[in-house]
Amino acid sequence: MLIHTIPPVYDKNSKILILGSFPSVKSREEGFFYGHPQNRFWKVLSVLFGTAVPATVEEKKSLLALNNIALWDVISSCDITGSADSSIKNVHPVDLTPMLSECTINAIFTNGKTASGLYRKYIFPSVKTEAIPLPSTSPANASYSLERLTDSWKIITDYL
Repeated sequence: MLIHTIPPVYDKNSKILILGSFPSVKSREEGFFYGHPQNRFWKVLSVLFGTAVPATVEEKKSLLALNNIALWDVISSCDITGSADSSIKNVHPVDLTPMLSECTINAIFTNGKTASGLYRKYIFPSVKTEAIPLPSTSPANASYSLERLTDSWKIITDYL
């Protein structure tokens, strides 16, 4: 059983929440979300907000804060082989209650099909807020170019 050790990123100004499934091996090593260099999450956000791609954890946190984005994952602990979402078992979901009570979230988005399905199964019943599914920024989602991902993800700006 692996325990999620990366704390959520949010503040009282957060307007949207983006949820992944569970940190990859690289993210767990780095100690921050979307740490794999081939994951396009930070590239997509930098295109959407017209900024340089953040390189450090502090730059990533700053990009999120400046754009009122909260970031976390659906799973607090699980069994997983490497970084493969398809191997996830024994899911224990995060508790979004503290975050949702401390900021005004206008919309919740999920990064990829696994996060979307897990949100629907484990979190929606308690928070009663539909999540808007977005295509995964993972390199495993090779059918999506950066341009296609960015086009799909631009919906987040409608809620900021």
